[in-house]
Amino acid sequence: MAATERISVVVTREEKARLAKRAKAANLTMGEFVRRAAEAYQPDVDEKALESLIQRVKKTADEAARAMEEGLAVVAESQKQIEKMESAHAARKVA
Repeated sequence: MAATERISVVVTREEKARLAKRAKAANLTMGEFVRRAAEAYQPDVDEKALESLIQRVKKTADEAARAMEEGLAVVAESQKQIEKMESAHAARKVA
Protein backbone atom coordinates (compact mmCIF):
# COMPACT_ATOMS: atom_id res chain seq x y z
CA MET A 1 0.00 0.00 0.00
CA ALA A 2 1.30 3.46 -0.87
CA ALA A 3 2.18 5.87 1.88
CA THR A 4 -0.58 8.34 2.56
CA GLU A 5 -0.61 11.93 3.72
CA ARG A 6 -3.30 13.95 5.38
CA ILE A 7 -4.77 17.17 3.96
CA SER A 8 -6.88 19.39 6.19
CA VAL A 9 -9.72 21.19 4.48
CA VAL A 10 -11.67 23.90 6.27
CA VAL A 11 -15.39 23.94 5.47
CA THR A 12 -18.46 25.37 7.11
CA ARG A 13 -20.80 23.16 9.09
CA GLU A 14 -23.32 23.33 6.21
CA GLU A 15 -20.69 22.38 3.61
CA LYS A 16 -19.58 19.45 5.74
CA ALA A 17 -23.19 18.28 6.08
CA ARG A 18 -23.71 18.50 2.29
CA LEU A 19 -20.49 16.58 1.64
CA ALA A 20 -21.47 13.92 4.16
CA LYS A 21 -24.92 13.58 2.59
CA ARG A 22 -23.49 13.25 -0.91
CA ALA A 23 -20.82 10.80 0.20
CA LYS A 24 -23.43 8.66 1.94
CA ALA A 25 -25.67 8.73 -1.15
CA ALA A 26 -22.68 7.57 -3.24
CA ASN A 27 -21.91 4.88 -0.65
CA LEU A 28 -18.42 6.37 -0.12
CA THR A 29 -16.50 7.65 2.84
CA MET A 30 -16.27 11.40 2.96
CA GLY A 31 -12.52 11.17 2.29
CA GLU A 32 -13.04 9.00 -0.80
CA PHE A 33 -15.84 11.25 -2.02
CA VAL A 34 -13.68 14.38 -1.69
CA ARG A 35 -10.70 12.63 -3.33
CA ARG A 36 -12.81 11.59 -6.33
CA ALA A 37 -14.37 15.03 -6.63
CA ALA A 38 -10.95 16.69 -6.50
CA GLU A 39 -9.55 14.30 -9.11
CA ALA A 40 -12.53 14.87 -11.41
CA TYR A 41 -12.35 18.67 -11.19
CA GLN A 42 -10.80 20.12 -14.33
CA PRO A 43 -11.40 23.87 -14.43
CA ASP A 44 -10.06 24.37 -17.97
CA VAL A 45 -12.15 21.53 -19.39
CA ASP A 46 -15.20 22.52 -17.35
CA GLU A 47 -14.88 26.15 -18.43
CA LYS A 48 -14.53 25.21 -22.10
CA ALA A 49 -17.50 22.85 -21.90
CA LEU A 50 -19.60 25.54 -20.22
CA GLU A 51 -18.61 28.14 -22.83
CA SER A 52 -19.49 25.70 -25.61
CA LEU A 53 -22.86 25.02 -24.00
CA ILE A 54 -23.55 28.74 -23.65
CA GLN A 55 -22.78 29.30 -27.34
CA ARG A 56 -25.08 26.44 -28.37
CA VAL A 57 -27.88 27.79 -26.18
CA LYS A 58 -27.48 31.27 -27.69
CA LYS A 59 -27.51 29.85 -31.22
CA THR A 60 -30.58 27.73 -30.49
CA ALA A 61 -32.35 30.70 -28.89
CA ASP A 62 -31.60 32.83 -31.96
CA GLU A 63 -32.91 30.10 -34.26
CA ALA A 64 -36.04 29.72 -32.13
CA ALA A 65 -36.63 33.48 -32.19
CA ARG A 66 -36.30 33.54 -35.99
CA ALA A 67 -38.70 30.61 -36.32
CA MET A 68 -41.20 32.33 -34.06
CA GLU A 69 -40.97 35.53 -36.09
CA GLU A 70 -41.56 33.55 -39.28
CA GLY A 71 -44.50 31.78 -37.66
CA LEU A 72 -45.98 35.07 -36.50
CA ALA A 73 -45.62 36.48 -40.01
CA VAL A 74 -47.53 33.48 -41.41
CA VAL A 75 -50.24 33.97 -38.79
CA ALA A 76 -50.49 37.69 -39.62
CA GLU A 77 -50.80 36.90 -43.33
CA SER A 78 -53.44 34.26 -42.60
CA GLN A 79 -55.34 36.76 -40.48
CA LYS A 80 -55.34 39.21 -43.40
CA GLN A 81 -56.72 36.51 -45.69
CA ILE A 82 -59.42 35.62 -43.15
CA GLU A 83 -60.40 39.27 -42.83
CA LYS A 84 -60.67 39.55 -46.63
CA MET A 85 -62.83 36.44 -46.78
CA GLU A 86 -65.05 37.70 -43.96
CA SER A 87 -65.42 41.08 -45.68
CA ALA A 88 -66.34 39.42 -48.97
CA HIS A 89 -68.83 37.18 -47.19
CA ALA A 90 -70.39 40.16 -45.40
CA ALA A 91 -70.60 42.09 -48.69
CA ARG A 92 -72.44 39.16 -50.33
CA LYS A 93 -74.94 39.08 -47.48
CA VAL A 94 -75.71 42.76 -47.92
CA ALA A 95 -76.03 42.50 -51.70
